[in-house]
Amino acid sequence: MNGVRLHKVPSKASRWGRTLGEWPAALFFLLPTVAVLGTFNFYPALYSLYLSLFEWNGLSPTREFVGLANYARLLASGEFWNSLRVTLLYAGGVTLLALALGLGVAVLLNQPIRGQAVYRVLYFLPVITPTVASGVVWKYLFDPTQGVVNRGLVGVGLEGPSWLSDPSWALVAVVVVGVWKRVGFNMVVYLAALQGIPKTYYEAAQLDGADSWQQFRYITLPLLAPTTFFLVVTALIDAFQVFDLVYVMTSGGPLGSTDVLGYYLYRQGFRYSELGFASAVAYVMFALIFLVTVIQFRLTRGGQGDA
Repeated sequence: MNGVRLHKVPSKASRWGRTLGEWPAALFFLLPTVAVLGTFNFYPALYSLYLSLFEWNGLSPTREFVGLANYARLLASGEFWNSLRVTLLYAGGVTLLALALGLGVAVLLNQPIRGQAVYRVLYFLPVITPTVASGVVWKYLFDPTQGVVNRGLVGVGLEGPSWLSDPSWALVAVVVVGVWKRVGFNMVVYLAALQGIPKTYYEAAQLDGADSWQQFRYITLPLLAPTTFFLVVTALIDAFQVFDLVYVMTSGGPLGSTDVLGYYLYRQGFRYSELGFASAVAYVMFALIFLVTVIQFRLTRGGQGDA
């Protein structure tokens, strides 16, 4: 009418037909990703669960079905409980220290200081340094006679311990390296979160007479809670899976003082050729990581709800 065209609204059936017609193209583009994930993630995980129900050395053509015997043996093993204790100590130490130091460094580097970009790069370098290379270097640094660490302690009048050969200090040394590797990542994430906080909050607090500590406590920390939750969860997952650092620096010793779950799994599976038992260890590790994540998530939601 008079040059005005009326556009016909497509029916619900036609919209569904168009959507179904797009499915083949969507599946075609998703197929490579699904194939890679299925081959290298989902299938190994499910096969490991299946394997945990058998006793198998990895070479024999036959496997003996033992049901949940591997899990029962695991829970009755003193070595497992020692590895769990060591892993919890390592995870707690690295997570808490790296969080505190990462936040402190991020707050400092969020200020207008000279050489800000250089400092950020220097703090982030340990994150991208290969863990094996880091472990080798730190192993020499912790050498009791020629290491830089003990030489520095002697310079201030202190006698350094035999770091990696003393059961009382070996885990401390590994935790120090773990913190050194983690601080830069926490710093970058915290720095991004700090730069996302509106400055108007701090300006309003200053008008109300709040000092720097009060601004940090009542503005910065609450607004960083989601970031802190993310960093805690990722740090715990990373710490529970630590292996290469321990393998290079201490090989789980001395006297099992650094025998984390990752190294315990490796020893059972690849030294003792008990792949079924090692698979049970892997699934117990998964259950522990999942449980810790759920607890953290519920605590964080509860705290935000109360606030």
